[in-house]
Amino acid sequence: MHNTTLKPHVVTLGTAGGPRWWTGENAGKRAGISTAVVVGSTVYLVDAGTGVGNQLMKAGFSTADVRGIFLTHLHSDHTIDLASLAIFGLFTLKDGQAPIHIIGPGDRGMLPPVSPRAKVPPTPLYPANSTPGTASMFSHLMQAYATDLNDRVIDALRPSPLDHFIARDIKIPEGTDYHANENPTPENFEPFEIYRDELVTVTATLVKHPPIAPAFAFRFDTVEGSVTISGDTAPCENLVTLAKDTDLLLHEAIDFDWVERAYGSIGTEAAQASMDHHRLSHTSAAQAIDLAERAGARTLALHHLVPGTTPIEVWRSHAKDFAGTFLVPDDLDIISFATQHAEMVASR
Repeated sequence: MHNTTLKPHVVTLGTAGGPRWWTGENAGKRAGISTAVVVGSTVYLVDAGTGVGNQLMKAGFSTADVRGIFLTHLHSDHTIDLASLAIFGLFTLKDGQAPIHIIGPGDRGMLPPVSPRAKVPPTPLYPANSTPGTASMFSHLMQAYATDLNDRVIDALRPSPLDHFIARDIKIPEGTDYHANENPTPENFEPFEIYRDELVTVTATLVKHPPIAPAFAFRFDTVEGSVTISGDTAPCENLVTLAKDTDLLLHEAIDFDWVERAYGSIGTEAAQASMDHHRLSHTSAAQAIDLAERAGARTLALHHLVPGTTPIEVWRSHAKDFAGTFLVPDDLDIISFATQHAEMVASR
């Protein structure tokens, strides 16, 4: 007999995408992308966008409640506050608490192809370690803060984050034909397990977010329901497979009309390259609905909204096109993914 009080749900800690602070009308209403998957009293974080620690606190949690941090990919808007979770979060940890797992993409192994719009190939940063994976990135972040951490460890007898956080890279199964540049999103890719405990099983698939590779979507299955989180992706059949019959699909969405307004009239190669990226790497609300319909998702919630200031009516105008429950959550909304109760419950 399983625990009947798990009440699995997500808290949309931050719902804006993009490596920037969005300005203009509606500025500041959406924090950087991060989602808390809550099962019983245990929290699993997906991504660590700007403000995640503060949002976690506002939701009534602390780092001490987190058992795992899962990174869909290593773009800065998904990882920028990973260091603060580990360093500020030390002050909330309990004696004897089990280490918190940080799980995300490994080293790409090669630089991405140069944009065909480049007239002169750009010079890459840190050529000796140009594509660190999750474990290496976390180690370097902690090293960057060694002055602060050693002060606190030696003088204030604080714990070391290296004793309380274990970072590891996701290993892509062999035989999948994955190649960071030539085949970053193999077709008919079978979801594979990356984590399991007594509350959740987490599976992953490769999604389409060029030029970064690997990029993952995650699915959390519990005895009471499932949630699938797309990460950043263009429309992708692997995502449909992963999300099959899921109770809740959280999918990214971009306003392509904004892309045209923001970049279309600039006329520079950099602006054109940005437009190329958005078109090849992201999903419109209408495309997300099509994916959710084909996956048989019972509830679709749009997040990682780009821009983070787009009026909510723009997103909600698509509600009539989805047969299931369609949501556009604000920050700190609670969405149940219990099989019999997948809906937005309330805001914290």
